[in-house]
Amino acid sequence: MNPIDEYIAAQDEMVQENLNEVRDVIRAQLPDAVEKISWGMPTWWDQHNLIHMAAAKHHIGIYPGGDGVEYFTAELKKRNLRYSKGAIQIPYGNQLPLDLIRELADWCGVHHREK
Repeated sequence: MNPIDEYIAAQDEMVQENLNEVRDVIRAQLPDAVEKISWGMPTWWDQHNLIHMAAAKHHIGIYPGGDGVEYFTAELKKRNLRYSKGAIQIPYGNQLPLDLIRELADWCGVHHREK
């Protein structure tokens, strides 16, 4: 079992399902990225950290970096998602915005590789 599988398996069942859905979307968008644990959370890496996800008490955190949050701020506001400088919170019990996560992963794949 790889470290991300172990991370997901350590979560509650509902959280596991959500994390696996997010992981599937990110993997599909970043097929060449290496999956690893960085900063204690699942990370997709290709010369740089591209995007992270994490399970929190009340939400899944998506971490596209400060530039990613800034780029998607209007969409995050439209969807009433909480965010901070480099993090987006998706509350448990809400439908996962897989289309947005797909766009975030695409954006991170291009933007962070250009650095």
